[in-house]
Amino acid sequence: MPQILIKLIEMLQADEAGMPELAALIAQDAGMTGKILSVAYSSAYRVNRTAGLEQALVSLGTDMIKTLVISESVFQTFNNFPHSGSADLRAFWKHSLGAAVVARDVARMMEYPHVEEAYLAGLLHNVGRLALLATAPREYANNFMARDDEELCAVEQRTLQITHTEAGAWLVERWNLDSFLADSVLYHHEPVARLAAAHPLIRIVRLAHLLVYHPDLGAAIDTAAEFCGVAPRDLDAVLKAAARQVQKSAEYLGIDLAGADDIVALPAQMPAPPVDPVQARLQEEVRNMVLVTEMGQTFARQQGETAMLEAVTRSARILFDLGTTVILLEDPTGQALVGAAAGEHQQRLAEFSIPLGRHGAAGSAIAGAAANRKLTLLTRGTQPLGIAEEQLFRILGTEAMACLPLVAGQRCFGVLVGGVAAWQLPAIGKREGFMQAFGKEAAAALETAIAERSRARRQITHVAEEYREASRRVVHEVNNPLSIIKNYLSVLDAKLARREPVVAEMSILNEEIDRVGQLINGLADLQPTDTTRVTNIARVVDDVLRLFRATDFIPASVQVLVRMQDDPNEIDGDADLLKQILVNLVKNSIEALEGGGRIEIANRGHVNRDRKLYVELVVADTGPGLAPEVLANLFAQVPSKKEGKHHGLGLSIVHDLVKKLNGLITCRSGKDGTSFEILLPARGSNSQLAAVPARVMEA
Repeated sequence: MPQILIKLIEMLQADEAGMPELAALIAQDAGMTGKILSVAYSSAYRVNRTAGLEQALVSLGTDMIKTLVISESVFQTFNNFPHSGSADLRAFWKHSLGAAVVARDVARMMEYPHVEEAYLAGLLHNVGRLALLATAPREYANNFMARDDEELCAVEQRTLQITHTEAGAWLVERWNLDSFLADSVLYHHEPVARLAAAHPLIRIVRLAHLLVYHPDLGAAIDTAAEFCGVAPRDLDAVLKAAARQVQKSAEYLGIDLAGADDIVALPAQMPAPPVDPVQARLQEEVRNMVLVTEMGQTFARQQGETAMLEAVTRSARILFDLGTTVILLEDPTGQALVGAAAGEHQQRLAEFSIPLGRHGAAGSAIAGAAANRKLTLLTRGTQPLGIAEEQLFRILGTEAMACLPLVAGQRCFGVLVGGVAAWQLPAIGKREGFMQAFGKEAAAALETAIAERSRARRQITHVAEEYREASRRVVHEVNNPLSIIKNYLSVLDAKLARREPVVAEMSILNEEIDRVGQLINGLADLQPTDTTRVTNIARVVDDVLRLFRATDFIPASVQVLVRMQDDPNEIDGDADLLKQILVNLVKNSIEALEGGGRIEIANRGHVNRDRKLYVELVVADTGPGLAPEVLANLFAQVPSKKEGKHHGLGLSIVHDLVKKLNGLITCRSGKDGTSFEILLPARGSNSQLAAVPARVMEA
């Protein structure tokens, strides 16, 4: 262990160090001094390059100094381990940095007095894996990048007789620190339930490990957070802050973490003893199955079709060592393969197309791969190629390419085309089964994405259709008051010519203009209808008939009879809605009586229906009646013989308006005429529900 780090930890734990003491300590290590100054001189801090080390430390601040010195010391030490140069350490250091930052933040939330100790513990908690790699590279190389869980510890114990937790703790103990740091490394895989009474540093590191390596273990994380006195709802903020801090720290420390998230951590595996070829092949198939399952889950987690396709091309390049990789998708007609808007060369691929069907499969090897559902390997110059393949060779910039059909069920959704070197073709041919399984997972994810897209389009179409239908209904209803306004303007013109008073007509005109506005506003009105208002039926009937009569809308050959009762005569509901209902029904009745006849509007008193009290209002005419097919679909939108694109809506609108009033409507029709019976909630019917049935039963 670097002595500077040990002294720094002692100094920070004593919490008595000032900037001069820190500067003197750091100046003893030339590499550390250079790192501190390079960060201070960066664009983030912009310290004058003539400034000395102490001034640079003041600009960085104590927290940044601690982070840099601890991290740089650890990286200098362990990057010099044997075989560390031949291993890909990007994911290892990213997770270690993440655990360090999370441990530090949790320590602050717990008010643990040694925050830097927690940071160092998080950074070192998996150092045993580096130690095992250095000690047993052949036996441990495959499992160095394995998923860090209890299964890994079991495999380590069986193969090396020591786990990485034990190796890391043994290594830290040799530094003779006056700390529980070694214990936190030893117990970071311990069952959470056993840690309730453990030292705070052990609990902190266990929680940090779970959050960084196993964010899907919600129950264990919640328990570990409870033991640390941290609310689970605060952990999301900790992780988000940690992600930003890890990236910033990596940049300052010169650690390249690019592509770390693309490294797939697989379950730990027992090193294969010498086996026969059949068993080796079986093991490879099992490994491939695990990989394919992992890839399928990765594809399913992507948000949107484009992100999913990019994940497919990225995974294919990593798994099969492909160069530039593109995807050609079957177009909606199923007649061609077209370039997908994902990955590289999107501009050129957007206009790229290969015909399918009999002619396409005969002239194109890629179309043939889609038709035959088989992996196809092509080499430039060794076989006749179509223009489409020659274009793709120029796009890919390789001498060979692999064409993998994406098949789910009986359908081929497209072809993944990856550029490869000619010498890679034999190896790719041996992995055909693996690639076909990968193609099935990609096709299944693509099928789901296409289904989601189709469902979204159907929803948009449904909403648009509902809006169009609502618009048609509003236009239909607006025509009624507009016709009345037009007729009243004629009456008004005649009265003004005779210099007669027009106060009543102006009042009606104002009412109808207001009604037009209410109908139009109702198009976007999502609030339920106010049913607390009380409406007088007789008054509404009088208003409607006055409108029709004053404008000569009722011909002389049509007689209108009104039979109203003094009581019951009031309902719970909006008068404007009832007015719309009556205008539509009376207008229909007048149009049905072309040769003359009688219209009757009657209040038939109370009706008890399903233990609720209604007032029955009837609008009847002596017309020829309705045809059976019209009566069968009466309140639906039906084709009308009337002129105009909004006709045929009237009775469906009436039905909806009655429902808004919490009422019921029925129709009787025969050769003697047609009658509409409307049940409207009697005034105060809600409060009478309990009393009325009781009286009925007593009677």
